[in-house]
Amino acid sequence: MNPTASTSSTPTVKRRLIVMVYETFLLLAVEMLAVALWLLVTRNSHAPLAGYGLKAFLFVVTGAYFVWSWTNSGHTLAMKTWRLCLTDRSQGRVSIKTAALRYLLAWGWFLPALALCGLFGLKGKLEVSIAIAAGILAWGLTAFLDKDRQFLHDRLAGTRLVQLPKANAKAAADVAQAAGA
Repeated sequence: MNPTASTSSTPTVKRRLIVMVYETFLLLAVEMLAVALWLLVTRNSHAPLAGYGLKAFLFVVTGAYFVWSWTNSGHTLAMKTWRLCLTDRSQGRVSIKTAALRYLLAWGWFLPALALCGLFGLKGKLEVSIAIAAGILAWGLTAFLDKDRQFLHDRLAGTRLVQLPKANAKAAADVAQAAGA
């Protein structure tokens, strides 16, 4: 059980979208390291199989990053910065199975748009960008269909994002002092 989350409210959709943008920048660094590792291991192979392997590797690395963060502390660095925490329906810690399911379901932000691009042969940067933006907008609107304002992937996975209260300034100072001692 996460005691700080039990008295928290659902964060605004705007706040969660800001966290997603911040998360994108942090995830780029993680994925750049993963690409560098992949290129070292495959000796920068340009074979088609290596290209598909890289995509699969990035999918797994991204999933591992999120699943580990959600199950270990309840949040990623971006979520921690914006005081968001992922819990299960009973405000407890998320299991590995639930976190993995949430990761897979969260691809709903992008996968339908990417599938449509493939289906209709959309390859231009503008066309793909518009399709992805429309997909993100459509998925984001699912929060307004939910009584608790949770996104569809959270509802389906049985998880909740909660807003944590601001830390007490004295408690933060005490922690910082104890860390320095």
